[in-house]
Amino acid sequence: MVEDRLSLRVAVLAGGDSDERSVSLKSGMAVAEALAQARHRVLHLDPAIVELSGIDWSQFDVAFVALHGRFGEDGQVQQLLDEAGVPYTGSSALASRLAFSKSAAKERFEQFGVPSPRYSLIHYSDDLQNISRKADEIGYPLVVKPDTQGSSLGVSMVRTPDQLPNALKLCFQYDVFGVVETMIEGTEWTVGLIDLQTLPAIKIETDREFFDWQAKYEDDETRYVFDADVPPDVISHMELVAQNACSALGTSGLARVDLRLDAQNQPWVLEINTVPGFTDHSLLPKAAARQGTDFVTLCDRIVRASYEKPISGGRHSHLLRPHAFGTKRDRFFRDSVSGDQSQ
Repeated sequence: MVEDRLSLRVAVLAGGDSDERSVSLKSGMAVAEALAQARHRVLHLDPAIVELSGIDWSQFDVAFVALHGRFGEDGQVQQLLDEAGVPYTGSSALASRLAFSKSAAKERFEQFGVPSPRYSLIHYSDDLQNISRKADEIGYPLVVKPDTQGSSLGVSMVRTPDQLPNALKLCFQYDVFGVVETMIEGTEWTVGLIDLQTLPAIKIETDREFFDWQAKYEDDETRYVFDADVPPDVISHMELVAQNACSALGTSGLARVDLRLDAQNQPWVLEINTVPGFTDHSLLPKAAARQGTDFVTLCDRIVRASYEKPISGGRHSHLLRPHAFGTKRDRFFRDSVSGDQSQ
């Protein structure tokens, strides 16, 4: 039961115009209903319908970010809320931007010793021969994925070179940048965290080739297993790797780390979701329920904790300018601009 405490005025941000709009709306609806049950005053704001920069944010105590994909997970809405002085759920603008770019996150993982599959950054302007060379260096089988996208959109498993062109075509439908990555043959796992405290690890089993959009949202045969036949020390190590991955990016509040466990029981971090799905059927709430925290209590605790944490006030907004991180993706933009100016 949620304690009968002072209610908060909560703006639930959900919807937006990203490719994950439908999932975001479901998360937002579930969160809004749970917070209403917890006796908070809730208003749903959809950035695809309402201009957030024109909102009088003084009428809200805290914002619950349930925006998946662009604008919600890439640091943009977080920066807007920082500048408005509104506490919000989840990670800072800086950490969100890092996590949203797979290549930027991987650079940080490498710096902090977090195991992640070997990769190469690609761009839609690269010719096929150049990308094929990078793929050969990575080695088949491999994975092609957009650099910034969620819910496995645009992802392809590529087992032979002849499959590469179609995989690239799909990838570049979602982003001008992509990642060619070593395929980790093994089992799929996810570890949810709340302020770096891990929730029970979940093994994901699907009859599809991997945990794609259909397996996530449409296939009733997808299985989520807590009591997998894996030694406890392997689970503990996987949870530690997930914590280290989040620490490397500086995430806070909610996060979900997706991993693969290879045949030697070595975990490999695929990505971090800073705005994970938040229906009562989503993975992080499932893990919280496994620990005995129901969905209403979980949502209530999250907004209260976010309300009480310090507001960054946009102090780090200058870090969000292009090339501020010095990542491979940012250096590509910088070099392109320099090249244009020199002509």
